[in-house]
Amino acid sequence: MSKYLGIDLGTANVLIDVKGEGIVLNEPSVVAINTNNNDVVAVGKDAYMMVGRTPANIKAIRPLKDGVIADFDITEKMLQYFIDKLNMRSRFSKPTIMICAPTNVTPVEQKSIIEAAEQAGGGKVYLQLEPKVAAVGAGLDIFKPQGNMVIDIGGGTSDIAVISMGDIVTSRSLRFAGDKMTSAIQAYVKQNHALIIGERTAEQIKMEIGCVMDADENKTFSASGIDIVTGLPKEITINEVEVQKALADGVDQIVEAAKNVLEQTPPELSGDIIDRGIMLTGGGSLLRNLDKLLSDKLQVPVLLTDSPLDSVALGTGVLLENIEKHKKY
Repeated sequence: MSKYLGIDLGTANVLIDVKGEGIVLNEPSVVAINTNNNDVVAVGKDAYMMVGRTPANIKAIRPLKDGVIADFDITEKMLQYFIDKLNMRSRFSKPTIMICAPTNVTPVEQKSIIEAAEQAGGGKVYLQLEPKVAAVGAGLDIFKPQGNMVIDIGGGTSDIAVISMGDIVTSRSLRFAGDKMTSAIQAYVKQNHALIIGERTAEQIKMEIGCVMDADENKTFSASGIDIVTGLPKEITINEVEVQKALADGVDQIVEAAKNVLEQTPPELSGDIIDRGIMLTGGGSLLRNLDKLLSDKLQVPVLLTDSPLDSVALGTGVLLENIEKHKKY
């Protein structure tokens, strides 16, 4: 009997939901390659531990960039590893896969995502748009004739969409999301503290004291890196106010994109959104006070879903449970 897999192929993490079982895998989208022979050394959590800590012949690669496949072969190997790890293939059947993509994905990029899933061992492959699936995972009924608005801030893209009757009415997709937030923190520390910090350190800063409004200067983080002047190791203390400054420009982009989507939304659906609010999902939505900032700027209630990191994977699970009912969408 064919298995049904829902895959959130994220820039930062891959989550897999198995129909009837829930989310069974959540690992970083990282593959470690031996550059001498192109052999895969590690995938997922083990490969992530190597980021910034490998010898010259080992390279830790993120095969997805800005929500789409940047390296097809390595993405295929990563997916194949995860599917094999779950023991989802047999001699007689291949799993049916639902896999997600940002709203601005091109037909060529869509084809590459489907091909990667097929080459990794999938049978029938369905491609769905991330904000639709995230909305379902957040508990919204997107198949009724009413307006649902979702802001999904992932690792590679921030997808903003208004959905009604199972389809997207208007949307925007930004290449500013979790990864660019991490880069913005690295750039701020380099410019203001003359310190070069690694990607993992910047990510820890974002997760522990990431804030976009009403920052508290007493909340601090000790970061280690390389002093630009001396070239020696050095430790500095950065506070929440500084992180808010580092993220301000990027967060403004998300606010403007959300305003643009609201301006293009038909009046009847706008009324629904005012009544029901905007659903905020994705790992980037965990920045402190982001929901309050968006609500203030957009003049609409903004709600943070219960499981923002899992919304897309949970949504694939719901859709797979009802795949016959909603196949036309």
